[in-house]
Amino acid sequence: MTDKVNLLVIGEGGREFAIAKKLKRSPHVDHVYCAPGNVGMPTVGVEPVDIEENDFAGLIRFAKEHDVKWTFVGPEDCLVDGIVDDFHAAGLKIFGPDARAAQLEGSKDYALNFMNNYGVPTTKHASYRDQTAILEHVDQFGYPVVIKENGLAGGKGVVIAKDHDEAVQTIKEMFASGQARIVLEECLDGPEYSMFVVISNGHYRILPMAQDHKRAYDGDRGPNTGGMGAYSPLPQLADADREQMINEVVKPTVDGLVKGEYHYHGILYIGLMLTADGPKVIEYNVRLGDPETQVVLPRLATDLYELVDAAIDDRPLPEIKESAEASFGVVLASKGYPKKPVHGQELGSFPASEGIEIDYANVSGTLDHLKGAGGRLLMVIAEENTLQEAHDRVYSYLDQLDRPECFYRHDIGAKAGV
Repeated sequence: MTDKVNLLVIGEGGREFAIAKKLKRSPHVDHVYCAPGNVGMPTVGVEPVDIEENDFAGLIRFAKEHDVKWTFVGPEDCLVDGIVDDFHAAGLKIFGPDARAAQLEGSKDYALNFMNNYGVPTTKHASYRDQTAILEHVDQFGYPVVIKENGLAGGKGVVIAKDHDEAVQTIKEMFASGQARIVLEECLDGPEYSMFVVISNGHYRILPMAQDHKRAYDGDRGPNTGGMGAYSPLPQLADADREQMINEVVKPTVDGLVKGEYHYHGILYIGLMLTADGPKVIEYNVRLGDPETQVVLPRLATDLYELVDAAIDDRPLPEIKESAEASFGVVLASKGYPKKPVHGQELGSFPASEGIEIDYANVSGTLDHLKGAGGRLLMVIAEENTLQEAHDRVYSYLDQLDRPECFYRHDIGAKAGV
């Protein structure tokens, strides 16, 4: 084997923890750095680097000084702000779409126009810059109605208003908070799925699929969050339905990227709803999702380094091999998340347990004396022969914890019958 390589991952959350951990386990890889990373990353042999993710000049300098072969971008903010463009200008390899392509996540209006232009099925929608105009038209979408902030919202920024009064209040609050454009969408009905596509300039591979749980509380109640848990595979998704998603959504999307001359190299997340009329796209993200990444990558039997390396260099992409095991994860979040999460609560340490992995996210302090840093703190994950076994192992671990200023959902995986 040739000399092992050094890699850099950008970001600090659970998604980046999972990416860095997976890359570190490749036989091709020596060092994995993560900027800025978090205090939990040394548990999987990853070295945090004290450079903020928006310090592009500092990251470029670090990559050059540490002989980094290529960089993997986790967060959407960096992509929208043009980190890929800056790295390319500096002669460095990086995995992720450039600023133009990143508008597929940076602006929901832009993404919907892309879908319309290239025949990708989505919901009835309209976008508005004027509060008076949107209030005049909101009733035309029926109720419940989906109201979205146009820009980046960290997986949140979406309200499903059940009636006219809630819709009016939501719209006024969004404009008052500084939103320049708001999108209205007809509310679709059906199960929701997460599909992650590795794209290399018109060629693609689909990673193992997952299902996320966006609402904060059991029974899909409460506000939308960045995600409270996920699992893979999806026993309730028929092979024929998956093929329909590929033919009607993935292929026209990738073809559209080629026709639009996006030269896309990176991940495209496609949020899908399987309606009575077939699959429809809810949204695009231009990166891996959190928390789905933490259960998808453990099931990826293909070497992630080899897959990304081929994608960056426009070489043929290796086939995707999926582990036969099931992966199941539940997020431990700060009390009050997502609206007013507690910060700084004492978490202590999290004991090792057979079959349990912990992907750390928003934590500070040391591994022996952890503190919460707000939002989603970590994810407890298990891989077992069946989803039920993985589910039981995760919840058995969580049920033994005594963290009164934290919470988690108790019904992750219910739609899969576990």
